[in-house]
Amino acid sequence: MNQDLTKGPVMGSMLRFAVPMILGNLLQQCYNIADTLIVGKYLGSKALAAVGSSFTLMTFLTSILLGLCMGSGTVFSIRFGRQDDKGLKEGVYASFVLIAGLTLLLNLLAFACLDGIRWFLRVPEEVWGGMREYLVIIFCGITATFLYNYFASFLRAIGNSVVPLVFLAVSAVLNIALDLWFVLGLGRGISGAAEATIIAQYLSGIGIAVYTILRCPQLRSNKIPCKVRWACIKEIAGFSVLTCIQQSVMNLGILMVQGLVNSFGPAIMAAFAAAVKIDAFAYMPVQDFGNAFSTFIAQNYGAKKEDRIRSGLKGAILLSAAFCVIVSAVVWIFARPLMGLFVDAAETAVIYEGIRYLHIEGAFYCGIGCLFLLYGLYRALGRPGMSVILTIISLGTRVALAYLLSAVPAIGVAGIWWSVPIGWFLADLAGILYYLAHRKRLLSFT
Repeated sequence: MNQDLTKGPVMGSMLRFAVPMILGNLLQQCYNIADTLIVGKYLGSKALAAVGSSFTLMTFLTSILLGLCMGSGTVFSIRFGRQDDKGLKEGVYASFVLIAGLTLLLNLLAFACLDGIRWFLRVPEEVWGGMREYLVIIFCGITATFLYNYFASFLRAIGNSVVPLVFLAVSAVLNIALDLWFVLGLGRGISGAAEATIIAQYLSGIGIAVYTILRCPQLRSNKIPCKVRWACIKEIAGFSVLTCIQQSVMNLGILMVQGLVNSFGPAIMAAFAAAVKIDAFAYMPVQDFGNAFSTFIAQNYGAKKEDRIRSGLKGAILLSAAFCVIVSAVVWIFARPLMGLFVDAAETAVIYEGIRYLHIEGAFYCGIGCLFLLYGLYRALGRPGMSVILTIISLGTRVALAYLLSAVPAIGVAGIWWSVPIGWFLADLAGILYYLAHRKRLLSFT
């Protein structure tokens, strides 16, 4: 089931690896989308605003763990490409200890800072009670998020993107079933939606951990290393910390925008909560394709196969652009019925603002598609710092313009929506120019 991406047809190998990742992460989106849809339809717009704001916060916290796991996964991919089994196992052990410790620290900080979240996000009084209730339970699932993302990153690094999909499929179905039971059947409201989510998360996290330990010979072939070389820790930390910074800066910017959105009141909060779910679901495939592309490049970089890297880069650009054009058209045309999935038809103000958001963002998905490929490329070529720079350009522009434009009475909240694609395209320009100027050095294997 493991794929060696250094062999076989370039685009065929990449797509076979990417498709399960795309399906898996679309299913992962179902965790919070199920909460949002059920809460929005049956508990009202204030409950929707509470869960939606919680989703933005949890995306930020998850991005820290995801960045650490993705960075480690890049190291695993390079060592797998080199066929360095001893180094692979050493890296797995070192990174697990490092990231598990950081997960514990993050979990403690999340609970300690819970009441400060309201001030930072400028959450209205009528929304905060439900949001706090939801977060107290959701924070208990941070460990499950670590387990799933760590072992999924390892499996993908060695070319297995199918097993993570299977565990997510089972847990996503369970999540939706429990959502309906807890919220509608048992009448547990927002708490029930949160409880359903963490039960499903623990199922996927513990399940994939047990599977990986039992089935992967790379982890069972020898004893656990008694000593880990400093060079190994440094390499793991270099990739993991920088990728973590890139992911967390990206989502911190989104969190700051969430605070600005919240200042416009519950109707705008609810519109943003629903539209963001649609938005994330729409461009999630190109994000996952960028991660699959990164694994492909990293394995071939480890194997020193420059021709496959160049071929893969060209094919990935064409495929990502074609997909983004199609999805942009779909989101633009079906913006109203998509909003209707989350919001009652009587909430006309919420639906109107959600449609405006989707019409602006949905027209420019090519920008985010290109950016995800650039993130994956620089991470795989040992330049995770460049991914951080591109993220700062994209999110720095977004946050600055959001606050500046929304303060202009004639523009208002639409300025927040327009700031996003502008940030994407400025970061794309910087990333492309850097690659063109340094491509020989980037593809040097010395």
